[in-house]
Amino acid sequence: MRSVLFLLLFPLLAFGQADSSALQVLLADYQAYERYDTTNLWGSRAAGQVEEELEAMQAFQHRLAAITETADSLNIDRELLEFVLEDRIYRLRFGTYQFPLNAEGGFLTDIVYRFGNRRVRSEGELDRYLRELRAIPAHFRAQQAAMQDGLAGKRTNPRLVVDRVLALIDRTLDPETGRLLFLQPVADYNPGVDSVNAVLQQEVLPAYQELRNYLEREYLPQLPREPGISSIEGGKDYYRHLIRYFTTTEEMTPEEVFETGMREVERIRSEMEKVMESTGFEGSFAEFLRFLRTDAQFYAQSPAELLERAAWITKRMEGKLPDYFVQLPRMPLTVSPVPASLAPNYTGGRYSPGSYRSRRAGAFWVNTYDLPSRPFYTLPALALHEGVPGHHTQMMLAEEQEGQSNFRKGLYLSAFGEGWALYCEYLGKEAGMYETAYEDFGRLTYEMWRACRLVVDPGIHYMGWSRERAVTFMAENTALSMREVNSEIDRYIGWPGQAVSYKMGELTIRRLRQEAEAALGETFDLAEFHNLVLANGSVTMSLLERIVRRYVAERTED
Repeated sequence: MRSVLFLLLFPLLAFGQADSSALQVLLADYQAYERYDTTNLWGSRAAGQVEEELEAMQAFQHRLAAITETADSLNIDRELLEFVLEDRIYRLRFGTYQFPLNAEGGFLTDIVYRFGNRRVRSEGELDRYLRELRAIPAHFRAQQAAMQDGLAGKRTNPRLVVDRVLALIDRTLDPETGRLLFLQPVADYNPGVDSVNAVLQQEVLPAYQELRNYLEREYLPQLPREPGISSIEGGKDYYRHLIRYFTTTEEMTPEEVFETGMREVERIRSEMEKVMESTGFEGSFAEFLRFLRTDAQFYAQSPAELLERAAWITKRMEGKLPDYFVQLPRMPLTVSPVPASLAPNYTGGRYSPGSYRSRRAGAFWVNTYDLPSRPFYTLPALALHEGVPGHHTQMMLAEEQEGQSNFRKGLYLSAFGEGWALYCEYLGKEAGMYETAYEDFGRLTYEMWRACRLVVDPGIHYMGWSRERAVTFMAENTALSMREVNSEIDRYIGWPGQAVSYKMGELTIRRLRQEAEAALGETFDLAEFHNLVLANGSVTMSLLERIVRRYVAERTED
């Protein structure tokens, strides 16, 4: 158990080591703790284990506070570990493990991610895969027990999220398609097919059915009808914490996020109307949105057509990258469809990180489900965000950076990662990636989409907005299809706070670039600036500000 490791770590507390080696040991111990419990293949926790985890996180926090000096090269690690530990402790105390679902499936989606690209090639890999499958029933029972505790403490998922999860379970239980996810890993290893089939029939699918019965018969009837997190016990305080965590800015409040969103919506709307006028369209803004959502010229006739266009956009941008970056990742990027089991509740696209350990390329997942809701005019912005120079470039460079701790290589902070990816949509305009006014309007509608998030997320979770009000606000201000509007609102309902990280992060990066350009004038090098932003991996926005301003100060002194 992890408590054994905690006892091993405890003696280090007494030494109060005040040097860089103590921090390096602490970082290694923290990562060892994360990897230690090899018997728990899925990461679910009983209530007693949560208490042990809380004690361990507090012990790490005390050790960090006892380290009074560190080398400059480790100050970033120190600050980021402090940020991570504070959030982790808050969530453990609040009990977030008691509502583990979201609109895409929560812990059920984790199974799809783990198995979606799995390939079994040997008897040893088959044994590991079967052990993971056999561990699913116990994992589900542990999550069910946590949700039951959440009911008692009035900390639950909203009703809408559970409705979406029930639909996901039904697709998994479908006799024709449900088992494809689980059989795909052994598609090229025939000795494993019968074994996997037996485990599915005897253990895995019955566990899905048991979970479904609990959610529908016991959990769902007791849930609040309000979609916002403020409807649960302590929800408003929890949302304020989430805003600080997802913006990585200590003083940020839900009210400030909302007001920023309203200002950005007004600014972007003005730009969208100018682009609309440039197309020669003579109707109203609402009529233009209806035209974009319904005209066949903007939609693929087959999944292959959508995937091919996404791949071509990605390759075009790759050819431009040397103009904008000093360093690029070695890991290749591919384009592939969103797994069928996820697609109906999924966004238009997502990035699936590459892995040197698993010998897996990075993948820009494109949602080919319901093609009339996947317009061409937003595809360039989506490709730049999820692929290059967005998530793939940022995340793989972080993985490949030399001289950084493994802790920092594995860290992902949404304000930085999503802020960078949204900035890359803007960068695409400078790179000439939007070839038509419609594609430029698509870029703006994606920017508007992220600005609307600053309004609807605190609207739902802090100000008592209904789902219908949020849907209407986003539908009236973006050219997203109604399927995307609805799936996005459901995503925000199931993942409070995360949606605001995109625009808040992007605004910070663009502001810092403007400051550097103004201070450095003709000596400003955009590729060098991008290298600076990405050089330290995923960092907080407050830390990034200090990094950029220190760089500018040093350059202006030369």
